[in-house]
Amino acid sequence: MSKGIEHIAIENIGDFPARARGAYVTVGNFDGVHRGHQRLLARLRAKADAAEVPALALTFDPHPVALLRPDKAPVPLVWPEREIDLLRQAGATEVGVFHTGPWLLELSAREFFERVLRDQLAARGVVEGPNFAFGHDRQGNVSILRAWCGEAGIDFEVVEETRIDDQLVSSSLIRQILGEGRVADATRFLGRPHRLRGVVAHGAGRGAGLGFPTLNLTGIDVLIPADGVYAARAWIEGRGPAWAAACNIGPNPTFGEQARKVEAHLIGFAGDLYGRSVELDLVDRLRATRRFASREDLLEQVRADVDQTRRLIESSP
Repeated sequence: MSKGIEHIAIENIGDFPARARGAYVTVGNFDGVHRGHQRLLARLRAKADAAEVPALALTFDPHPVALLRPDKAPVPLVWPEREIDLLRQAGATEVGVFHTGPWLLELSAREFFERVLRDQLAARGVVEGPNFAFGHDRQGNVSILRAWCGEAGIDFEVVEETRIDDQLVSSSLIRQILGEGRVADATRFLGRPHRLRGVVAHGAGRGAGLGFPTLNLTGIDVLIPADGVYAARAWIEGRGPAWAAACNIGPNPTFGEQARKVEAHLIGFAGDLYGRSVELDLVDRLRATRRFASREDLLEQVRADVDQTRRLIESSP
């Protein structure tokens, strides 16, 4: 977790600053900060504002599953610093990040409630979703938490699940959708386009040879959607507005390359971005990746991809 992002870093059971006390609190992984999370955070903020106290979102870094069952740990939808920003945008006035370790994971549900929520945080209220579980081996649930909050005089509320087109909004559903390349559908569940972040590195230079130079992005630490060509918006570190970008995810079978890469052609951009950070908002999938019979066939398709990308980005909000 970057120390440059404003948040409360929680390293042990006593590591809670005074500004975290007396808040309305929600605890969760919040991966993607999707529309279900946003609904919960809006309710948290409303109750906190009414009580004139902070709205505190508590999350984890790393995800507990990454320590308990590394082979089952999901690829994140957002990187940690972005999650903090998104939690704030959704309504949290304070964000606390548990540095996940045995000190936290070995707490029983009762210990987590008493030592964290009641004693250290002196929570004014707690707001959670219906599937919230907490404590060692996920012993605690919302029914138990409601009873304990009632005994301690802490307000408690469960926010209903969010459904879109009769589908439950969840991080796992969004991962499935992205795994199928359906980035426009993912936008509906996230409330914004799925974003990738990478550092520009040297590539083979074939795009430039075709007249369409591409940025080769490395070090991407979030879920990369299915192979294909996508229309995207590109945000360059330290630069102004976004650029329309035609993005290729996957191998380059026309030239016999099997390595999976993320490359983006920024339409109308000229300049050297090696070593710079670039973020891509994936707006729509144009087509699948495929092998072309000749360089000329490939070039014709790239021109069509760029034209379609330009039209899509210009017409989308």
